[in-house]
Order: sequence, then C-alpha cells, then structure tokens
Amino acid sequence: MAKVKFTTGRVATYQCQSEKIPSFLWDATTPGLGIRATPNGAKSYIFQAKLKGSVVRITIGSPATWSLTAAQREASRLRVIIDMGQDPRQLRADELAAQQLERETQLAARVADQASQAALEQLKAVESAKRDLLGRIAWEAYLDAPHPKWGVQHRADHLIAANPGGVKAKIGTKKTKAAPLAILLSLPLYKITAPVVHQWLTNECETRPTFAHNSFRKFRTFIRWCAKHPVYSEITHPDCCLTDEIKDIVPSNKTREGDSLQREQLSDWFNAVRKLSNPVISTYLQGLLITGARREELAELQWEHIDFRWRSLTIHDKVEGQRTIPLTPYLASIIMKLPRRNKWVFSSPTAASGRLMEPRIAHTKALTLAGLPHVSLHGLRRSFGTLCEWVEMPSGISAQIMGHKPSALAEKHYRRRPIDLLRKWHDQVEVWMLEQAKIPFNETDIPLILPDQQSDQSPPSTNEPI
Repeated sequence: MAKVKFTTGRVATYQCQSEKIPSFLWDATTPGLGIRATPNGAKSYIFQAKLKGSVVRITIGSPATWSLTAAQREASRLRVIIDMGQDPRQLRADELAAQQLERETQLAARVADQASQAALEQLKAVESAKRDLLGRIAWEAYLDAPHPKWGVQHRADHLIAANPGGVKAKIGTKKTKAAPLAILLSLPLYKITAPVVHQWLTNECETRPTFAHNSFRKFRTFIRWCAKHPVYSEITHPDCCLTDEIKDIVPSNKTREGDSLQREQLSDWFNAVRKLSNPVISTYLQGLLITGARREELAELQWEHIDFRWRSLTIHDKVEGQRTIPLTPYLASIIMKLPRRNKWVFSSPTAASGRLMEPRIAHTKALTLAGLPHVSLHGLRRSFGTLCEWVEMPSGISAQIMGHKPSALAEKHYRRRPIDLLRKWHDQVEVWMLEQAKIPFNETDIPLILPDQQSDQSPPSTNEPI
C-alpha cells in the first residue's frame, strides 16, 4: 500500500492508474485516510481500517467539496471510533434512524395538533349549537316523552300554557295573544336563568296572575325534567325556578279554604247554575256536584254508558280504569233533556272533539251572579265529599262513588258494595241537596227509561263488585 504525504496539489493531480479498476493513494500523516480514483475520472476521500479482524472502508467525500484539512480531521475522528471498538457505519445508521424517528415524531405531533385543533373546533361548534338550542325544542321533547299519569286535560293545559298565539281569533278580527310560557320558550334554554324567570314572572303577574302562576308550575316541572335529561342537563340552569324572589311571587299550591260549597250556599249556587243559557254546561256543573266525579271523568261520559232503566253511569276512573256509580233521579231527569248530537252526553257543536271542553268561564259567571266566592270545578268534587257527611253517609261509600283509592285494609280487600247499596245513600245525598237548594222535584214525575231505550234490559247483578 503506497503512502505519501498528502498535499492539495497531489490530491488534485492524482489519476487512476488502470482502465478497469480504481486506484488508491494513502496519506502518510493521517492513518487510514486515502484517495480513490476510478477509471471514469471520479475521486473521493476514503477512510479504511480494521475492526475485529474485518476491513472497514468508509467514503468521506469528494475533494471538490472536502478540503484536505477537513478530510484529515474526519479520518482522525473515524480512527478514534474504530479504536473504541465501534463501527462508524453503525453509528451513522443509528444517527440517521434517530433523525428519521425525530422527523416522524414531529410530523405525528403536527398531525395530532391539527386533529386536536379540528376536534376542539368541532367541540366548540357542538357547544355553540347546544347553547343556541331554544327552550321550545326541549319543551316539545318534554311533551313527547312518556308521562303515564298525565290526563287528556293536563296535557291540553300544557299546550295552552305554551301557545305562541298569533292566529286569528275565533271571534272578531284580532289575533290571539301568546300564552305566558311562549315568551320563555322562545329563548335559548341556556339563557333561561333565575333573573330571567323572575323578570318574566313579574311581568306576567301584572296582567294575568293566575294564568302565570299555573304556567310557572308547569315550567318548573319541565326544568326538573331537563336537569335529568342526558342532553339538556348540560345547558339547563336547574335553580332558575328556585330562588327566594320567585317563591315570594308564586303562592303555595295549597287547597283554598273556601274552594268548596257550604250548605247555606247551595240554594244560590243551584239557582245561578240552572239559569245558565247553555243547558249542557248547566247539567254538567250540577252533575259534578251531585256525583263528585272528576271534571274529565264526567266530561267524557257517553250515551252508551248510561243505563236509565237501572239508573247507573259507567265513567272513566284514573285509578281503576272505570267505575260504575248510581244515576240519581234528579240528575237523570236533566240529562234526559240534553240534545243527542253525537256520542257524548255533554256535547258541543263548536268544539273540535265534539264534547264540552271549557266550562270554567260559565261557572265563574254563575258564581259572580250568585255573589259566591270562587269555587273551582275540582272544588265541586270536594264539596260532594263534604256535603255527604250531612246525611251521615259512610266514608267508604262516598269514597267508592268518588273513585278514591281505598285507604284502609278492610276497604281494599273486604268491602264489595253492590250498586244498589251505593244508590241508597247516593239518592239521600241528592234529596238533601235539593232540599237545601229549595228545588221541588218528584221522582215519580219522570220515566224510568227513555222511549228509545231497549225494553228488554236486564238489571246488573247486585253481587258484582264495583
């Protein structure tokens, strides 16, 4: 192996000595440094040494880009690595692998950052959409949710309380006014806070306090439902209806002491109700007091559920599904006079359902004319239960007629009163009411059965439980 002291001139003038194989020239001052020249005229600095009995040859670079000093310095560095028992090629490969890993890591970090940013933007969009969700959308979902204990009228009351209005009124040319809850439900659910509810309730109570209070109670229950909903709970303020300021505005939902008729008020009440121009409403209101039925139970009474011959009514019951109660003589006489427009006993030619829907206005008018304090329709049911005590009716019998759930073990499992036993006491109550109201009535003056009734009806079994 020929060795000479490398100079810049020698490196520049060195040429390949063969036409087929490369030629090598080695530096005498830097161990392992050489110059390789190929038959095609290419030259490069190389480093060559032995590692563990094997020859290691590494290309440093072309003399055109590497100066002699730089090449000698690189050869000396590689010599140190060889002397340490390491392979410079492996170290270089490890270095390149580390650089590649770093580049891939940086790229993955950038991709992850972009994905994270995109996810964040999407999350912000979802949160924004939630915050913009109107209260009415949640309200509609609330109404569509199952509510097994809701009656037809209770659901209708919710629709009325949230009616947006703006449609032509049935009478006149004006448009209907929005109901109280329409204003709240037009806001995003997220923005319905305690101050907002307080201001809304204050404004509504200035013009229609009773409607506002009833609507607020429905809205409060709705908010409780939203607070438990997997979607709406995140954007609901569950305490928006619970502040002391709001509680000071809304009266407690307790039974009013005067929400029932007293014995001395029966005369004025019957006199005013019997003078109502609409015989259907007049009969309906008297029926509520005489039977003690719930307002919707009696309003849904159909002609096919009345047995005039054996004097009984089969009405809907929210506890048992249905119940059969006596048809007292006076009530039978005024029901017989009602027009038979359709299947409903208390029919209405103007209502979409075909039956009586809103008798409260007429009842309030009758109370005003009679100079009596306010009594709700449910108060008439309450009045029946109270007035029954004047004839010393057993509480179990009045409860069975009214459809109250049995409150004692004996009532629940051992009392099976037939309809004729209920009729005995029920007739006494009606007679007593008519006496207090000074209404002359003789049971013998009315037929036991209408002319168009089947004459071959058979009486119901007196042993069948009610």
